[in-house]
Amino acid sequence: MASAKKSIYGALFANLAIAVTKFVAGGISNSSSMVAEGVHSMVDTTNQLLLLYGIRKSKRPPDANHPFGYGKELYFWSFMVSVLIFGLGGGISITQGIRHILDPEPLSNPLINYVVLGLSLIFEGVSLSIAVKEFNLVRKGAGWWATIIKSKDPSNFLVLFEDTAAVLGLLIVFCCLLIAHAYNLPVLDGVATLLVGLLLIAVSLILARESRSLLMGEGIAKSTQDQIHRIVLEDPSINKVMNILSTYQSPEEVVLMLIVEFKQELNTEAILSSIESVRAKIKIAYPLIRYVLIQPSTTG
Repeated sequence: MASAKKSIYGALFANLAIAVTKFVAGGISNSSSMVAEGVHSMVDTTNQLLLLYGIRKSKRPPDANHPFGYGKELYFWSFMVSVLIFGLGGGISITQGIRHILDPEPLSNPLINYVVLGLSLIFEGVSLSIAVKEFNLVRKGAGWWATIIKSKDPSNFLVLFEDTAAVLGLLIVFCCLLIAHAYNLPVLDGVATLLVGLLLIAVSLILARESRSLLMGEGIAKSTQDQIHRIVLEDPSINKVMNILSTYQSPEEVVLMLIVEFKQELNTEAILSSIESVRAKIKIAYPLIRYVLIQPSTTG
């Protein structure tokens, strides 16, 4: 989590400065694609603030109304980030793009756009390099997509996706503006805006899918379930593991429920002793599993 916050803060300060610069440049040059890029950077700035807010809220301790804590706050705000990218970033860009394609306006002062785009690429590139470096620490040599799918901390990949989309968006705008000025095709300014909007919507759909899955409640990996199964069966009082149920409350907290069959000759005291022993072994092996609920099965 601390590693993810480093990339979030880096992206926050970069996007805030870039957004203001893009809006000024877009207003001076009458470029819709630059304004769209400004909206993109403002949305990204808002997203980083929401992620930081979600991380802070998720750290609140359990209380009477939320006995398992507030860990899912992070998943909720991550989902909201993906919605904002779709609604504000993608929606506004596509609307502006279509408007300028249907009614293209002549461009002026192209030099300021190129200067701003060049500086933005540098700042966004630095932010992206930080996000990639922090993400590499998380994936530990595993595949990029596999790590994203398996990750239980959306703050690890949200900034990575945002920064990647930002760099690609800047390249799209730069190429379209370059061609537009070279061949006097102002319609390409609208085309660039439309392409940026479509890019943002594509990214938002991917992020929404992953965030929704976490918010709905993902369980522990099959390999972890198998290892827990072995730990439970090492207890001589247990005959069989009937079921293993789990859910991530936050990236750092798992709730686990086991339904097990105890040997019939055991009394209540022996069963309770066995439950405490198994619970302690699981928590030692997997510190992320904060709650271990063990339910004796009544069926043979």
